[in-house]
Amino acid sequence: MTGAMPGAGLGSGPESGPDSGPDSGPDSAISIALVDDHALFREGLREILESFGGMRIAGEAGDSAAAVALVSATRPDVVLLDVEIPGEEVTDTVARIRDLSPETRIIILSMYDGPQLLTRLLSAGIRGYLHKSVRRDELIAAVRSVYQDSSRLVLAVSRTSLAHVEAPPCPVLSDKELEVLQLAAQALSNHQIARRLGVAEATVKRHMHNIFLKLNAVSRIDAVNKAVAGSLITPHSRSDAEGP
Repeated sequence: MTGAMPGAGLGSGPESGPDSGPDSGPDSAISIALVDDHALFREGLREILESFGGMRIAGEAGDSAAAVALVSATRPDVVLLDVEIPGEEVTDTVARIRDLSPETRIIILSMYDGPQLLTRLLSAGIRGYLHKSVRRDELIAAVRSVYQDSSRLVLAVSRTSLAHVEAPPCPVLSDKELEVLQLAAQALSNHQIARRLGVAEATVKRHMHNIFLKLNAVSRIDAVNKAVAGSLITPHSRSDAEGP
């Protein structure tokens, strides 16, 4: 776990010494890019970061295109990236930054922490997600932590979002299995599903059998409930039929 953070924190990887950042020695300043569309907020971040030793601002940007250009030009150690910057989807911005500068650590700053967005951003390769209510010492600790250890995650999120992130990954179902299970969630029988999809009933039974195995389900309702909990399908009225 990381150091004390508001909400809940999550860390991974061993602690590293101050000289473990990329291309740096213990006395090197951490270069940081600030990306937020509010100039006043960027100014506040700059003042906070520059008030601590060992940090310097590589540049500032107010939208996604400018952020990508800034990273391309400066290759900063850390990017502090507002989740709602104007321009393209934030996950796309993260992907472009990582393509340009794989060693750059990205920390998201946000006023909220929906679990689905958080999961997508973690999958995209961010190293931190902080609520904008964090204290200055917590922000500094987060920057230093991800810089010193490239495998470390620093999160300041709600316990609900953290629980979603820490939950075991849901097994992957094929497109056809998802289609069958979505119809099963509407209380359709195997025969009705087969007619709806224009396939043999035996084919539907085979799909349901595979779904049961992948989800470790004991009944149709159990399979549907697990798929809904894993955001694989959308909830509908469900049947309690027991066999595949």
